Amino acid sequence: MFFKQKLLRNKNQKKKRISQNIEQLFTKASKSNDFGQFSLMNKKGHFILSYYNTLIDRQLLQRRVLLIFQEPSFNISHIKKIEDIKLLIPIEDVLVTEDIEIIESKLLKGYAILQIKENDQKVALINLSNEKVGLREQNNVENEFSVVGPQIGFVENVNINIHLLRQQINTPDLITEEINIGSMSQTKVIVAYIEGVTNKKYIETMTQRLKKIDFDVVFDSSQLHQMISDNGFTPFPLLLSTERIDRTVFSLIRGQVAVFSNGSGYAIIGPATLSDFFISPEDYYLPWVLGSFFRLIRIFSVLFSIFSASIYIAVLTYHYEMIPKVLLGPLSFSRHNVPFPPVLEVLFLEFTIELLREAGARLPTKVGQTLGIVGGIVIGQASVEAAFTSNVLLIIVALSALASFTTPIYQMSNTIRFLRFPLIIISSIWGGFGIVLGLCFLIVHLTRLESLESPYTVPLYPLRPGDLNDSLIRASYSITTKRPGFLRPNSLWRYNPSRPDKKGSEFDE
Repeated sequence: MFFKQKLLRNKNQKKKRISQNIEQLFTKASKSNDFGQFSLMNKKGHFILSYYNTLIDRQLLQRRVLLIFQEPSFNISHIKKIEDIKLLIPIEDVLVTEDIEIIESKLLKGYAILQIKENDQKVALINLSNEKVGLREQNNVENEFSVVGPQIGFVENVNINIHLLRQQINTPDLITEEINIGSMSQTKVIVAYIEGVTNKKYIETMTQRLKKIDFDVVFDSSQLHQMISDNGFTPFPLLLSTERIDRTVFSLIRGQVAVFSNGSGYAIIGPATLSDFFISPEDYYLPWVLGSFFRLIRIFSVLFSIFSASIYIAVLTYHYEMIPKVLLGPLSFSRHNVPFPPVLEVLFLEFTIELLREAGARLPTKVGQTLGIVGGIVIGQASVEAAFTSNVLLIIVALSALASFTTPIYQMSNTIRFLRFPLIIISSIWGGFGIVLGLCFLIVHLTRLESLESPYTVPLYPLRPGDLNDSLIRASYSITTKRPGFLRPNSLWRYNPSRPDKKGSEFDE
């Protein structure tokens, strides 16, 4: 019943918008002090120009519009109909229409409305927008930094982002589709893919989900990420969010779909797999042996970060027999003054680490770095001397926090931070059995997840042996010649796997 009422309300609102005329639009817009309207000629009521002066480029208005009408050679008799404006004004983007919805939308995007007569419903829309005002000019990578490789990232202007993308992918097969989302913001959203490579199912699924979004204002692509995810009740990110151009290019040539939102410096990529969140672009700029080694370090670091604190609680609470005799003495000595059970000890340090992280993220950069270093040392040392925690646990929690930072994608790093707490609670109740139970639940949950209706844990489950050469490890370029089969690309081969003959040389006699 609720959805029927909502549908009827939306239809009624749409009918009202269609029924309004341009005079009603101007009456509403004139309530704002940044709305301007004047006549270009001395003759009142003719050649009326209307615009929001906070959205247009004043210099563009002066050079391309006002000077044309002020020139001595200008003859008003040459303009007999509104379509003649296209031949007069030296601006490429001039649209002639009488559709009130298009007129309202373009006016709010920085277009100026030109009427030959005051009451004309058919107008010319002149693009005078200044899209660069208020946006940052530097597009260096900030959150996905790598030592080796390019450091170019996206900015908040979607047109510039597509320009940067086309600089890397020089083919007309790179297709972009525009969708406007947001009943109040009308945010420009671009869906990008490579025709002939990307499976049409993923393109249709992505575009359909975006078009079905009914929201008022879209601030960032992370909102779209949540709205189009296959499962809204999971802490795991089901789409890959990145600010790096090279990662986006690599995803597109593999056969994935990218989404850009105006006002956001991040691209959303799907379908994504669990292994995508542990892959760094730096892996491909290093020899494959080193790239595979560092990728395995990241994976083991994540496992350590998730399970280390819960294992500590389970062992000290229920499984003393697992502690080697060599470590039993130091562990007992470090905890002999601590009055709390291990679970409270762990929760105290974990919450302290989280407080330091949040405080450091909200403060200015230099102050945040100082707080993280000084706060960690002072609070850690003070908590040990006050017998709130043990030295051994302090080392474990510190290493666990460091291990969580090895994840290249920030969203997955947040997920890892969250997963530690349920495992800490369950290990304090059931010990080692609780950890195994939590691990089983985690595996079952992951295997049930999907990204754009594609399995989230592929190629591990369902098992795809042919796609394992670029998941847990990064194989040599001579092996990774095919696109991942689980993406079902229309073109399987990326490049020619044949290698040049090393025996041949121009110096052979």
